[in-house]
This record gives sequence, structure tokens and C-alpha cells, in this order.
Amino acid sequence: MRLIALFLISLSILPAADSIQNRAPLAPNAFQTLRLTTVKPRGWLLNQLNLQANGLSGHLDEFWPDLGPNSGWLGGTGESWERGPYFLDGLVPLAFLTNNPVLIAKVNKWINWTLDHQTPAGWIGPTKNHDWWPNFVMLKVLTQYYEATNDFRVLPLMTKYFAYQAARLDKLPLKEWAVYRWQDEVLSIIWLYNRTGNRALLDLARKLHAQGKDWNAQAANFPFKEKVTGPAANLDSHGVNNAQALKAAAVWSLITNNDVDRAAIPRMFQVLDEYHRLPNGMFSADEHFAGQDPSQGIELCAVVEAMFSLETDLAITGNASFADRLEKIAYNALPATITEDFWAHQYDQQPNQVMCSLSKRKWSTNGPESNLFGLEPNFGCCTANMHQGWPKLAASLWMATNDGGLAAIVYAPSEVTTTIADTAVTVEEQTDYPFRDTIQLSVRPAHALAFPLKLRIPAWAQDARLTINGAAQPTPKLGSFVEINRTWNPGDTVTLQFPMAVRTSTWFHNSVSIERGPLVYSLKINQSWRQEKQTGRSKDWELFPTTPWNYALLLDPANPSPAFTTSEGPIKDQPFSFSAPPVTLITKGRRVPEWELESDSAGLLPASPMRCAKATCPQPLESLELIPYGAAKLRITAFPYFVQ
Repeated sequence: MRLIALFLISLSILPAADSIQNRAPLAPNAFQTLRLTTVKPRGWLLNQLNLQANGLSGHLDEFWPDLGPNSGWLGGTGESWERGPYFLDGLVPLAFLTNNPVLIAKVNKWINWTLDHQTPAGWIGPTKNHDWWPNFVMLKVLTQYYEATNDFRVLPLMTKYFAYQAARLDKLPLKEWAVYRWQDEVLSIIWLYNRTGNRALLDLARKLHAQGKDWNAQAANFPFKEKVTGPAANLDSHGVNNAQALKAAAVWSLITNNDVDRAAIPRMFQVLDEYHRLPNGMFSADEHFAGQDPSQGIELCAVVEAMFSLETDLAITGNASFADRLEKIAYNALPATITEDFWAHQYDQQPNQVMCSLSKRKWSTNGPESNLFGLEPNFGCCTANMHQGWPKLAASLWMATNDGGLAAIVYAPSEVTTTIADTAVTVEEQTDYPFRDTIQLSVRPAHALAFPLKLRIPAWAQDARLTINGAAQPTPKLGSFVEINRTWNPGDTVTLQFPMAVRTSTWFHNSVSIERGPLVYSLKINQSWRQEKQTGRSKDWELFPTTPWNYALLLDPANPSPAFTTSEGPIKDQPFSFSAPPVTLITKGRRVPEWELESDSAGLLPASPMRCAKATCPQPLESLELIPYGAAKLRITAFPYFVQ
């Protein structure tokens, strides 16, 4: 054992590769995730991370008791379950991607306690905790920390812990949350196996899978076809469990390398879309599945976990549609549920959200605080877990290809620097996407170098255009990756243009949502913010509308563009700004007086199309302003519409 430990220590002090391919007998990934800090956020995205660092994410541990100095994850007698690991799962990538010395010091304090206090038998974390589940999260944290720091202590600790767990799982099997989230630990096991080649790790993965929830079976025979309430609400129908499980089939397919598991990967997305889809890219679950009514909600925890699942699915499958969905969630659902200054968040957001008040809404199981903006409305899990959304997206913008190239996965201002064929290569991505339609890539190898560059073409990007050094290239195929194989010279430029025509999508009661590029647009509803309470530096807020919300749009869904005028404004440090959004759409609509509040939410959507002759439409036609969903804290997103 001592020789093994010495071997692992010597291995771990070698320079970490920017990407590592799967070892046999694992199936290969389509793309390889890049080591944390290989991709650097720039422009509005870096501003977003800095705002996050200056808000709850950077200061939560200073006043929230669950993350205070008495935390069990710092050796204290306080909270010793999931809160510390959840916090670190976002704080680690945030600290190192922003290169923030204050946050890095905080990270080191937490990580050092775990690394320095492994028991002789191998257990990690607070000894008062006897649940495997929180350690699933801490293992994810440690993989990110190792990639950022190359800390020699991480690999031996993980190896010893997994051996400890393998020896005890038969007598202490997975329980409760761990049963449903086994795939998150298997992902860390695969990460370690690719660095050590220890075959016993794959046996542990199989044991976890055997004790865990069979997500493929649930997707194949999906039982939750309507809103779930009462005794039917259990961990099978729990929104966050299902968001994490969106990667289960993909992760497990690496172990089995069979077509059955690969075919199961899209099935869960299909059933969630069929019964619970929402216009913001998510499915409803407040806290359990809640149907397709846009006045139902979805937890912030589920949003960030769905994003991480999609990032994982993308790396494993290379399916471009997962990136389209990831962008829709990241650029709409994520910013919508967090205040512009990052000092408050919601537990549940609603696509049709016309009031955020203390009220018993028609949630599946959640409480009356759930859509307030605050420190820990309803429950503190999202307070601890919200931080991973933006940083992990930034780290996943680029990935490595199996043939020694790079792939642009999700578009945002960034810079990736890596080594290809022993040559330093930097690609700078200059763009204001998703608010603008043009992306320019500056390719800078240290010298002329041949390697493939794969670029994702969104499925919505009709008439997409691609040029290299100003020369037009063949029209790329929508919903796929276009591959450019050539010798790159320092200073070569690639320009992508994705024309953003206004389009509609159809939702509950044949309502329509308005989309342009990856952004969803919502009615701009003026709002009054009323402070409900304050905890430390964070305040809880109720929001009330001060302008009408119950409108139907005048449009032809088959040809929506003529109904809208697009106006572009400057892109601020916080682009998801209610007062100064970077893009607005102007259109026309009429009030629908019979569409009223129910339990402080928008009532049941009128069926569309609404027939509107002059005698039956006494309400005047009005000019309406639509802004990006992420900027609209009160909003209508699924609209009834009428034709004349």
C-alpha cells in the first residue's frame, strides 16, 4: 500500500494535462473536458462572474450560519451534510476562473480541512455525517480543485476513500438521496480511473449503479404524466433528482459501452418535454413534477444541476442539440431567478410570473415563500447550490476533440489556451452573443500548425454564415458541428454569423413564446420591490406589478417577424438588466380582462388562437415591450395570441 501511495503522489505532482481521454475499457467521449482555468471568461461573461463574486457567492460564508466557522466541513459542530460541499462546487471554479485571491483563500481553507482530516480508514468529511450523498458533491469539488492547483494530496485521498467505500457498501448501502444521485459519484470515479488506471474503481462504479435508481427504466415507462401532489410526490418525481439524472444514461454508457445505454440518453429529455416542458428550457418541478402550465415553477437547484448534466452529456455524446438546450437554460432560466446584483435568488421561478409574494400558490409541494427573492426562500439548498451555474458554463465553453483539436461548444466571450502537438495554441472568442449575432475567433498557434477546429451551428440559426480570413465557406449544417481541418497560422480569423430572426414556439393551451437566437423574450412588467426581511447583507423581497400583464399578442405564428421591431442598446456590465436590456422587441397586443390572478399567479391561460373581431375585442390595441427573459423578474412568457 505504501508503494501505491508513493506512486500516486509522484504521479500527481506531474504537470496536469489540459485534457485526458478515457482509458480502456471505458467507451470514448466525443469531446474531452478541459482542465479548469484552460478556458478563461471574457467580456460580459467575466463581468457576470465578478458580479457573482461580489454578491452572495463571494460572501455567503461570512453571515449564513450553515457555512460559518462552525460548519462541520471546517471541523466544527454545525451543519455537516450538503451545504458546505454544495457551496464549494461553485466557489472553486468561480475563484479560479476570476483569479480572485480572496475567494481562492476561502477555497483553500475549506479544501485543506478535508484533505488534512481524512480518517485512517479513509472516510472524508465530518465524522458526524453517516450519509454517502454529501461526499458525492465533495468529490466533484476535489476534481475541480486538483485541475486548478495540481495539489498532490487529492489523488491519494480519493483513492483511499473509494477503497473505504467499496469495502463498506454491502453493509452500508446507498440510501435516500444517494440512491438517486449515484451518477454524480460515478463521474468522479471515472475521472480518477483515467488518471490512475485502478480497475477496482470500475467495480465500485458497478456497485453504485446496482444500488442506485434505475433511471433508464423510469424514462422507458414514465409514470409522472401529470402534476404530482400529495402521497405521489416522492424522490422519483423530485425535480433536482431528475435534473441530476439527465446525465445518468450518458455516464453509465461509458462503463457499459453498449447501444442500449446510448439509446437511453435522449429518452429522459423526451418524456420531460412531453409532459412537463417550460418555455425557459427547463421542465416544471416545484418541488415535484408540475405539468406544462407556465404558472408552475422550477427550482434554481434544478436549473444549475440540469446545466451540469447537459455539460456532461455534451462531452460524452457530442450531440449539438444538448448545447442548444444548455444555452437556452443558461441564458434565460439561470439569470431570471437571481437578482442583478447577485444578492438574492428565488427557490422557484415561473415563466408566467406576475407577482412574487408570500402566498400559497399552486405549487406541487413547495411553500408560500418559494418565489420571493431572498437569502433562503422556502429552503436553503438552492442558497448553497446556486453558485455552480455560471462558472461551470464558462469552463465548458470549449472542449478538446479526440483527434487533437478544439471544439466550440457554447458561445460566449472567452479565451482558450492549450497545447496541441507540443505547440501552444490560443483561440480568442470575441462576441456579444447571445445578444448579438456575430462571433469572431482569432486563432493564434505559436507557429503554423495543422489541427481540426469544430464549431457548433445552432439548430435555429437559419442562413448561418462562416468565413475564414474573410473568405466565405460552404453553408454549415444546422444543429451540428462543422469541422475545419487546415493548417492554422498566427492571426487567422474565423467569423460566424447567426442571423437572429424572431420566431415562435408553441406551449400550453396553444400559447406562444417569442424567441430570437438563444434568448426567450417576456413582457416587460414594471415592478415595485418591497423588503420583507434582512439577514446579514442579504434582503428578502416581494415584487408587485405596477403595469398590466394580461395581454394577448397580435401575430401570425407561421410568420411572426413582421409583428416585431427589434431595438438594440448598449451591453452593460450586467446584460440581464431590466432597466437597460441590450435587446428589446416591440409588438402589439390587447388586454384580456378575463385572464385574472389566481393565488397571486397568472390564472389559466386562455386558449389560442383567440378570434378578435371588432365587436368582440373592445380593448384597444397597445404597443408592448418584450425584454430578455433573464432580465424580467416579473413577466409573461407564454402568451395567448389572436388573429384578425
